[in-house]
Amino acid sequence: MFGRILVANRGEIAVRVIRTARAMGIDCVAVHSDADAAALHVALADRAVAIGGAAPADSYLRIDRIVAAARETGAEAIHPGYGFLSENPEFVEAVEAAGLTFIGPSADAIRAMGLKDAAKRLMAEAGVPVVPGYMGTDQSPDRLAAEAEAVGYPVLIKAVAGGGGKGMRLVTRAAEFADALVAAQGEARTAFGNAAVLIEKFVETPRHIEVQVFGDGTRAVHLFERDCSLQRRHQKVIEEAPAPGMTAGMRAAMGAAAVRAAEAIGYRGAGTVEFIVDGSDGLRPDRFWFMEMNTRLQVEHPVTEMVTGIDLVEWQLRVAAGEDLPARQEDLSLDGHAFEARLYAEDVPAGFLPATGRLAALAFPDGVRAETGVRAGDTISPHYDPMIAKLVVHGPTRAVALRRLARGLAQTRVAGTVTNLAFLGALARHPGFAAGDVDTGLIARDLAVLTAAPGIDPVTVAEAALSAADLLGPADPQQGFALWQPLARRIVLRHEGRDLACTLEVRGPDAVRVHVGEGNPVEAARLGGAWRLDGAPAAGVHVAGGRVQVFAAPGRVFEIVDPLDRAQAITGENVIEAPMPGRVVRVLVEAGVAVAAGARLAVLEAMKMEHALTAWRDGVVEEVLVEEGAQVEAGAALVRLAPEEAAE
Repeated sequence: MFGRILVANRGEIAVRVIRTARAMGIDCVAVHSDADAAALHVALADRAVAIGGAAPADSYLRIDRIVAAARETGAEAIHPGYGFLSENPEFVEAVEAAGLTFIGPSADAIRAMGLKDAAKRLMAEAGVPVVPGYMGTDQSPDRLAAEAEAVGYPVLIKAVAGGGGKGMRLVTRAAEFADALVAAQGEARTAFGNAAVLIEKFVETPRHIEVQVFGDGTRAVHLFERDCSLQRRHQKVIEEAPAPGMTAGMRAAMGAAAVRAAEAIGYRGAGTVEFIVDGSDGLRPDRFWFMEMNTRLQVEHPVTEMVTGIDLVEWQLRVAAGEDLPARQEDLSLDGHAFEARLYAEDVPAGFLPATGRLAALAFPDGVRAETGVRAGDTISPHYDPMIAKLVVHGPTRAVALRRLARGLAQTRVAGTVTNLAFLGALARHPGFAAGDVDTGLIARDLAVLTAAPGIDPVTVAEAALSAADLLGPADPQQGFALWQPLARRIVLRHEGRDLACTLEVRGPDAVRVHVGEGNPVEAARLGGAWRLDGAPAAGVHVAGGRVQVFAAPGRVFEIVDPLDRAQAITGENVIEAPMPGRVVRVLVEAGVAVAAGARLAVLEAMKMEHALTAWRDGVVEEVLVEEGAQVEAGAALVRLAPEEAAE
């Protein structure tokens, strides 16, 4: 076994690898960018080496610096995690050329599965079913459009070097194909340095089911399946194992196909074979097709660990060190059900835009396996994926595990940046999801319901008001003392532009009656040292900078209104602003051009994804305020429309 390894990654996966390696008595070396000098993975490692600037191209993608760091620190092997260089065959070759061990598959195996078109041809030869489509080298727009017609709409345009939903577009009719092709190729070129795409038949009631495989270079086993059908824009949101509705026959067929795929390329280590499944008539052994193989550990690997009892990182380390495959297929079995939900810093009402900010508070409840690379006080950087944590739960049945997920999400506390926590909670409570009726279109169909802001609960407002008045702290024997009548205090909170007046009637050191508007008052009482509101425990809050966030309502922030403040905000309603930090990759209009509501004005690249910025009304472009290639901050003015009266 290795005495010391280097982890060539950051965030939660670096933390995950370090914890298993340390438990096995292996020393760990972390690498970090300038932005990550104080990150959690650095703090947990035995040694840390700075490898460059904040941008991945200057640090986590620098093969030379990572290999040099491993040699300088005496590491014997390098674990790539996932993302960054994990599926880069040149990185594998550089590691091995330096006399080190790459903890993962061979460069040849990665190359075999690295391009989707070549991988599908290889899988077809190995007897693995593949989706009908075009995988040719002729990338001319006319040829691709003709192939799409031949396959039959709807079709998917997919980057051949892609992953994570980047460089992918769904096209439902021929008139949309040309624009979708340009967008997919541009995104693929930016994310992967390769604009080539393939055309694939789109399955209209699709489920995304993947099989975890593990090989030793000759023999492979599968560790059953995961269902990753809950997706938005081809990005996984909640994953589970095993797949709901799975039959023994279907599981055997998919597992055997995945093992054939792994053994066909002499696969070593942990990998995932992804299948698209037609779920329109239940799960049938003749209705699944190979989609791609991820030649690395997957983000969602913890759900497999929870239902098999196996530490996949430990297996990776053991096999890379020369040990035999740790188990035979007949040794492996399923136990219960597991879910994983991905908690992101993102603005759901604004269209799930990635967000940044300092995590003023972050805490997870007991009973939840929280995989995270950040702590309270850390900053979500615009340079990297905005994932905060993966919340993983296990139960004896799917229903129990899902209830535990819903409870775990409700008890998670995060403040300082907007997140998708409320959205995840709505998904966990979705009746269709609870019934196992899942497919990749579920979120899109019910997006309005899943993202709708619930009504403001008077108990939530009352807790915010009590916190604003600093009445939920330690007991004060004189609190509420008055000679003639109970003390009353007025607090005004502002939520989404609406003022909420609250009257706090202090009735003693352990009791406050809160009047929220004209409704029934909320009774707050301290019992056993803890506050309860209308009999329920106080959820907890974060107060800073004149703002209160109540953890019972994720994403709900109340401003404390200063009664002396009469300043009025002036909105720039004619200016299109950058919703997040990023790079302007295309400007699509010029001054004097008339545009219709919904017209694309510019394209912003952020978090390796392209985001179109559109006009929210008809008008005339008065001024373009940015150039292509410019790096902009959130809120930067990009395009100004002429005032409506001027446009007329």
